[in-house]
Amino acid sequence: MNRTQQLEDWIKQQFPEKLLTIQPASTDASFRRYFRITWADRTAIVMDAPPQHEDCAPFIRIAGILSDAGVHVPEILAKNLESGFLLLSDLGTTTYLQALNEQTDLANSLYAQAIDALIRMQSCTRAQELPLYDEALLTRELNLFPDWYLGKHMQANLSGKQLNVLHEVFALLLQNNLAQPKVLVHRDYHSRNLMVTTPNPGIIDFQDAVLGPITYDLVSLLKDAYIHWEEERILDWVIRYWEKARKAGLPISTDFAEFYRDFEWMGVQRHLKVLGIFARLHYRDGKSMYLHDMPVVMDYLHKACERYRELAPITALLSELHPTAVARNIGYTF
Repeated sequence: MNRTQQLEDWIKQQFPEKLLTIQPASTDASFRRYFRITWADRTAIVMDAPPQHEDCAPFIRIAGILSDAGVHVPEILAKNLESGFLLLSDLGTTTYLQALNEQTDLANSLYAQAIDALIRMQSCTRAQELPLYDEALLTRELNLFPDWYLGKHMQANLSGKQLNVLHEVFALLLQNNLAQPKVLVHRDYHSRNLMVTTPNPGIIDFQDAVLGPITYDLVSLLKDAYIHWEEERILDWVIRYWEKARKAGLPISTDFAEFYRDFEWMGVQRHLKVLGIFARLHYRDGKSMYLHDMPVVMDYLHKACERYRELAPITALLSELHPTAVARNIGYTF
């Protein structure tokens, strides 16, 4: 029996008396697929997570943690862990990205609500139950950049000197990232994983949550690979977050300049990781649509690195490898 038929049979077992329709809802960068089932005036979502590739248990556990924190996540209606199927409540069809592409004047309202939800997540008393976003994991993510972006995408063969420069900057980034206060980190808190719902936002794709640097999810939200905001607007939202986080008693610096530096340095780690992941998705997994999002990420990377002498070697290295490219216009996506 193929997997689609297996999934359909499981759904019908949950609703033996109902006349259902089953339609694809979405896919993501992993092996997971989502289907929307409809009957009468109701809908639900089925997650298909092949057990040889994905584990549903973290999703279930973290859904409980986030629900306890007072944020809006899907309710788990039924589960079959052996087959890798979850039946979830439906948070609707409108992502933040879709809403913002249609009405940019919604941005301040939507981001204010996303920041409020982020602070509730970061205030979660159960965050210590999560795996640690430790040096090994942060380093593996950084290494995606030389392995997949520079090596595979740019076809660069780095010299020993260039590798040393890269690793010296990586060491500085890691030192900063690991020194930051630790809270619950969603890891992909951005416009494609926030749904326009009541209460708003609905939060999805949280199964990789960890205990890690406090600025990580704020970077994911405000320096999103899929939608570009001007730096003045990002700065305004960061200030609003910082003020609310302090009032909520979160462990952030009372010096905004120090907090913003942590935000930017965390961003550089994430931008390098994302460029590597997007290259891997294209070359390994055949998901080429992510190449179109590289210029936005590269723009954020360059602007941040240009502001800090310690990070300037990143832009210098990219210029050496591709001297004719204008980084913030084409993102080296040749």
